[in-house]
Amino acid sequence: MNITTSQTNGVVVVAADGELDIVTAGQLDTELVAGLEQASLRLVLDLSAVSFMDSTGLGTVVKALKRCREKDVEFRVVVATERVRKVFDITGLNTLISLTESLEGALGA
Repeated sequence: MNITTSQTNGVVVVAADGELDIVTAGQLDTELVAGLEQASLRLVLDLSAVSFMDSTGLGTVVKALKRCREKDVEFRVVVATERVRKVFDITGLNTLISLTESLEGALGA
């Protein structure tokens, strides 16, 4: 998994590419914690290039949501593939997490 982080005007984007599973979830969690330290307004997790996500990956996303709420930072997730979107829909997390289909949508107001 490749992970990149960028920051603009208080918004931090952590973008993941590859499979988000038990092997890679720890790496993403570390990057999300670091990204939250830099974010003052919003943390965006861009999963648009993630092809697979298991329950460990989903747990990492939920932890990020909890941390953001504790710091009063908005949390948005970009999900572009149907396979990954289904994981959020089936678990009901699509009602708790702001999901968008594009990075532009997640960066908008």
